[in-house]
Amino acid sequence: MAHSETAPPHEELTLRAAVAQFVTFPSPRVLLPATAVAIATRVAVGRWRWRDLGLAGGILAAEPFTEWLIHVGILHLRPRRIGGRLIDPLASRKHRAHHQDPRDLDLVFVPMPIVKAALPVAVVGWAVGERRLGTALTGIATSFAMLTTYEWIHYLIHTPYKPRHTPYRKLWRAHRLHHFRNEHYWFGVTMHLGDRVLRTYPERDAVPASPTARTLGVEVAV
Repeated sequence: MAHSETAPPHEELTLRAAVAQFVTFPSPRVLLPATAVAIATRVAVGRWRWRDLGLAGGILAAEPFTEWLIHVGILHLRPRRIGGRLIDPLASRKHRAHHQDPRDLDLVFVPMPIVKAALPVAVVGWAVGERRLGTALTGIATSFAMLTTYEWIHYLIHTPYKPRHTPYRKLWRAHRLHHFRNEHYWFGVTMHLGDRVLRTYPERDAVPASPTARTLGVEVAV
């Protein structure tokens, strides 16, 4: 039987309470100060150029496709053996656990080893890729802000907080369809342009309920 498309009833959460709870988790406790420092440093350096706008806009424009590719190519990657070695990344294992229990908020966030690795890699990558300090900081600050935004929206969708505005309601509904209707569609979290372009944003009744929405087709312990 397909997993229910409606999460079990539970007490509604206020937005203020959701924020207070969000900042208690390890990932936000790293990302929020890192993002604040990156933005403050960028503002302090100043010397704005049109390239700053282009970089920030490019990161924002790429986000729906970045989310789609990571979700499909890594998070839903099934374990496989190559040369006798099992290939089953941490992100994939944690995401399967997340699908098995979408209400477990500890499983909502990007695993901390990945967060801790991603931040310095981003800093080094932007520092090497951009000759100017200002534009490198723009790339760092925008990248950090997008990851923090992703964590916040994904977390909020999985809390009992009820959507009150149309843009968020659409994100909330689509992500719950991904979990409780069919895991092969609705891969975006912060936006769904990638899904629409890549044709993974169907109407609810246009695709069947999937019997593997919980397991992602992997019947092994995670």
